[in-house]
Amino acid sequence: MQSTSHPVETPAQGAWSALIVTTLLFFLVVVDVSVVNVAFPSISDDLNVSESSLSWIISGYNVTIGSLLLVAGRLADSHGRKRMFIPGVGVFLVGSTLSALAPTLGFLIAARVIQAVGGAIVAPTALAVVLPDWPNHRRSMVIGLTGATGALGAAAGPAIGSILIELHSWRAIFWLNVPICILVLVLSPKLLRESKNPHATGRIDYLGVPLGTAAIALVMLAIVQSESWGLTDLRVIAMLLAGLALVSVLLRRSSVHPEPVLELELFRFRSFASTSMGVAFYSLAFTSGFLANSLVLQRLWDLPIAEAGKALAVAPVLSAVASPLSGRLADRIGHRWILAGGSLVLALSYFLYLILLTEQPQVWTRFVPISVLGGLGVGATIATWASAGLSDIPPARFGTANATVRTVQQVFYALGISVLITILGSAGGPTSLGGYRWAWAYVGAMYAAAAITVAITFPTGSSTDRA
Repeated sequence: MQSTSHPVETPAQGAWSALIVTTLLFFLVVVDVSVVNVAFPSISDDLNVSESSLSWIISGYNVTIGSLLLVAGRLADSHGRKRMFIPGVGVFLVGSTLSALAPTLGFLIAARVIQAVGGAIVAPTALAVVLPDWPNHRRSMVIGLTGATGALGAAAGPAIGSILIELHSWRAIFWLNVPICILVLVLSPKLLRESKNPHATGRIDYLGVPLGTAAIALVMLAIVQSESWGLTDLRVIAMLLAGLALVSVLLRRSSVHPEPVLELELFRFRSFASTSMGVAFYSLAFTSGFLANSLVLQRLWDLPIAEAGKALAVAPVLSAVASPLSGRLADRIGHRWILAGGSLVLALSYFLYLILLTEQPQVWTRFVPISVLGGLGVGATIATWASAGLSDIPPARFGTANATVRTVQQVFYALGISVLITILGSAGGPTSLGGYRWAWAYVGAMYAAAAITVAITFPTGSSTDRA
């Protein structure tokens, strides 16, 4: 097929159909992550294992994705986004099928790792394969729609999981992926157009590939294991130091190789460098804040899972509505103040939790109204970060740039969770209001840091103005 790496002024023919196919799979991946949390008790009972030992169903998935994103994005830009996306869907399909059939915990964890390999391939290519078909001034809208899909998936996941588990078993949450993946595999060859970096020679740094993978894997393993082993454990320190040493080697190698795994030249774009810094602070707060609120409802206030799910679903629904609107606005006025304002709104919501919530349940009178404010902040930011990072990047580098930002997100998501668990553990555990007050203060401070960072460093105006 004809390459679409050059800029376009109007959406290419079939651009909407291609976008629907890729966002359908993105919705599936987000739902799959959220329903696993709901399924923990059922999996524990069925496989006769403790819930604490199930943590690697999620941790193994996250570490694998974080480790492979950079490599997958680089390969996609060099060899073709469509050529990578379709096999990635196939690998995700295999991992889902094996997860549904898993007879033991070890088998399930291994199947989830296979799922994550597919997810790591799909994540940087799903947007990169469709964005070249859209003009620059409409790309934030496209990414906003993707963000809205993700928010809907986060909101619908617990409800879908509860229904499937009630009707069949926890295995149904993985069987759900199979027909959707098959549909995407059937439609993708017809609807997606191939695109890649026209200047790529195909000579990828194959020594840098294992270096980059091992570096990020070791750092993420150290972060994840610090939750159970402790930050001062010699194994955690050794993995962290080894990972950071390999990161240093990767940076030096990437500065001289003609086609490195990590393209350092991307950071010469002010918008990309600013996004990478801001999204690090934002990611420290995002997953840890959501986990803290879930624990407040279930552990501190002792609410049934159904009522907690309803309370938590309000904010994602609002985010889904606000996200495409924010993307459209960013196309017109730029990303700087949307990101700064949205992050400040999120900071304010967590400071309000800190001030207004008590040990007595106040779900619909205080918690949900504050969550509405936070949902609007998420809607303004969650997809806008992605479009901000790509706003000035040439289409030829979409895959690598998107993978780099997502790698930063994955690493700091994991770090944020570890910090939160440490805060709660040192302040009385998940049944102590004092621990949550420190957690809310931490999350609010990280959102405020993200707002200040992007307000100071991100370029003014829209990407069209700067172009």
